[in-house]
Amino acid sequence: MTLRTPVRTRSKLPDVGTTIFTVIGQLSAEHNAINLSQGAPNFPCDPQLVAGVTRAMQENHNQYAPMTGLRPLKERIAQKIADLYHTDYDVDSEVLITASASQGLYSAISGLVHPGDEVIYFEPSFDSYAPIVRLQGATPIAIKLTVPDFAVNWDEVRAAITPRTRMIIINTPHNPSGQVFSRADLDQLAALTRNTDIVILSDEVYEHVVFDGEPHHGMATHPQLAERSVIVSSFGKTYHVTGWRVGYCVAPAELMDEICKVHQFLMFSADTPMQYAFAEQMRDPQGWLMLSSFYQRKRDLLQTLLADSPFRLLPSAGSFFLLADYSAFSDESDSEMVKRLITDYGVATIPLSAFYTDGTDNKLIRLSFAKDEATLRAGAQALCRVKPR
Repeated sequence: MTLRTPVRTRSKLPDVGTTIFTVIGQLSAEHNAINLSQGAPNFPCDPQLVAGVTRAMQENHNQYAPMTGLRPLKERIAQKIADLYHTDYDVDSEVLITASASQGLYSAISGLVHPGDEVIYFEPSFDSYAPIVRLQGATPIAIKLTVPDFAVNWDEVRAAITPRTRMIIINTPHNPSGQVFSRADLDQLAALTRNTDIVILSDEVYEHVVFDGEPHHGMATHPQLAERSVIVSSFGKTYHVTGWRVGYCVAPAELMDEICKVHQFLMFSADTPMQYAFAEQMRDPQGWLMLSSFYQRKRDLLQTLLADSPFRLLPSAGSFFLLADYSAFSDESDSEMVKRLITDYGVATIPLSAFYTDGTDNKLIRLSFAKDEATLRAGAQALCRVKPR
């Protein structure tokens, strides 16, 4: 029996309720479906990382870390960025360890966006961007990526910028499409924001998962954009520990100062033992240097296994995801298709419409290949049995 409150509530997010993700999760559990839906690995992380956390706990590193994070960890982040992207960040004032990349995104938006501001972002998108903007009393402005290549139409962005535009949110490599920014995209973004006060918030949690020998074109690779960007990344995505909820962000000191004002009252500091373990793990750069080839093998395996399926796979240039087009054999909505795949074939995926605020349905579903080989084979086998309806 639940308690009944006499308090009348006024929701800040009245249209946010049970999402398709919850529905899929419940339906998948009922049918014990093969999980190609969640962007989280089902294989173990490096045992040395677990040992590092255990050692930190045993050595009594169980109290608050410094507010902005453990200095050795921040030093290794700054060194990694300098080595890979040739931009230097000050360890003391421009690097922040957060309690997940999501908390970094929230802190950046909350600290830098004010009531009445406008924030441009691109759909399909990670589902937290627009609600966080709305919670600040600001207006999210969605621009749809072109389909099926999921590219930015920069003329649309130019037309959407107004005197109220405070921030543009970027996500590369992109969830859910698997597409990545090019150097030309960076140049376009730099040209549009030059001589403005627009902040770039760049969600780069898949920065180390870029395929086919291509480099990651993040904001730190472009000097002009680095000067106005908050870059958010994730230890969970890099080290296969999404449940540990530790991430980081880097930004110019003036921007970081405002982000830290929010961060200190949300979390004060991220989990201490994990920070010690990550600092130790980052001594070896192979942890991120091998990640692209590791996930490319999984992408290629799933593509091969689905070659004879009725689905048409879209290219994936980065991230953990592939999009599959079923329009050639079904007129079902993507949500109905996903439910049928669970109930009739025992495999869970995600409808792309869940990543649009208006529910745009392009007859595409998202598959995650952040899974072990047995799961990929079983999931592909189920998808190859799908019949038209």
